Amino acid sequence: MKRGSTLFLKIAVIFSGIPVLALCIFFVPEIANFAAELYPDHEYIKYLVFIDLYATAIPFYYALYQAIKLLSYIDKSKAFSELSVKALKIIKYCAFIISGLYVVAMPLFYLIAEMDDAPGLILIGMVFIFASMAIGVFAWVLQKLLKEAIDIKSENDLTV
Repeated sequence: MKRGSTLFLKIAVIFSGIPVLALCIFFVPEIANFAAELYPDHEYIKYLVFIDLYATAIPFYYALYQAIKLLSYIDKSKAFSELSVKALKIIKYCAFIISGLYVVAMPLFYLIAEMDDAPGLILIGMVFIFASMAIGVFAWVLQKLLKEAIDIKSENDLTV
């Protein structure tokens, strides 16, 4: 495949990481401070918010890195290789980890929404869970299809 044909997708992947970085730098400390103000008796809530939200950023950026690697495999005409299957597998695991971390954080969302009387906050948390779960399932399906295509290709190569 022509080198650089996936340039737009690589740029889109990089630009999708920039808002998350900005959220981690500016928005997460505000959320943690807000949670600490809502529950002054429970100072540990601030640290739980920090830990959970920053912990979700780690698999997110690792999945973005794997997506860029996958796009470079496509550029190098190695789309139908075990390397691509491995990258999709890692993306799948990262998406499921993110979903799991937000499931763990749902009690925090509930506590903040209950005290601030903002039930929409729980829906926002659920959107993160279901969006990352959908990405994980999509990566899983693509991984299975790619694995089957590689098996068929190797079978045809052995037939000739």
